[in-house]
Amino acid sequence: MKSEHLICPAKLTLSLRVNSRRADGYHLIDAEMVSVDLCDEIVISDGSGLKIRSSDSGFEVPKNENNLVNRALDLLGRTAEVTIDKRIPSGAGLGGGSSNAAAVLRWAGFSDPVAAASLGADVAFCLLGGRARVQGIGEILQPLPHLEREMTLLIPPIGVSTEDVYQAWDDLGSPVGDHGNDLEPAALIVEPELGEWRDALSEATGKRARLAGSGGTWFVEGHHEEFRHSGVASVKVKTLPQHSTNKTSATE
Repeated sequence: MKSEHLICPAKLTLSLRVNSRRADGYHLIDAEMVSVDLCDEIVISDGSGLKIRSSDSGFEVPKNENNLVNRALDLLGRTAEVTIDKRIPSGAGLGGGSSNAAAVLRWAGFSDPVAAASLGADVAFCLLGGRARVQGIGEILQPLPHLEREMTLLIPPIGVSTEDVYQAWDDLGSPVGDHGNDLEPAALIVEPELGEWRDALSEATGKRARLAGSGGTWFVEGHHEEFRHSGVASVKVKTLPQHSTNKTSATE
């Protein structure tokens, strides 16, 4: 087959309520998510194997069977040679790995959100893209009209474990977050340093920064002048409509 270039937009969780925890340990959520124009890129072609080119300082991205791209290929019953250019930091709560897996599923014409969510809670939304209300464990999707918005992100060089944050949320007695994200208090327990980054963005923009998903990215709405904190620059992003997540190109 021809090599194909796939675009993998980050997802930004604008709000997140955690309703309960199922007997199997999965948490039921009610969230609003949007795709934004911070993107990984994938080149996929005949063969097998996974290569990752990454300059982020989050968690190390696995290249084994635990990588969501390899799990997506297993779900499809396919093999391919995949090269990922990582621009979405791992462990930042921006769904980079989920978006990579979703791009591979779209490439194969796969569209089952329940099966996609079995790979990871954010994969179903990333498969849909755009803007949506997300419920259940991530598999119940209600597409919402596109709203063109700009966001300013501050992405600390800290990888935050989603599993640890949910465990802390349980240990804290299932708190309700004051700023639209129930996981914010738990994330600050897991990584107390996150509070410093929140305060830096809030002070620089005059708006109270909000946590994206389980962390560690902080965001405020609007385009704000670039600033740096601890050597890390703020990032400006725009929301994407649903069809923008399906862009591909082919080369010989």
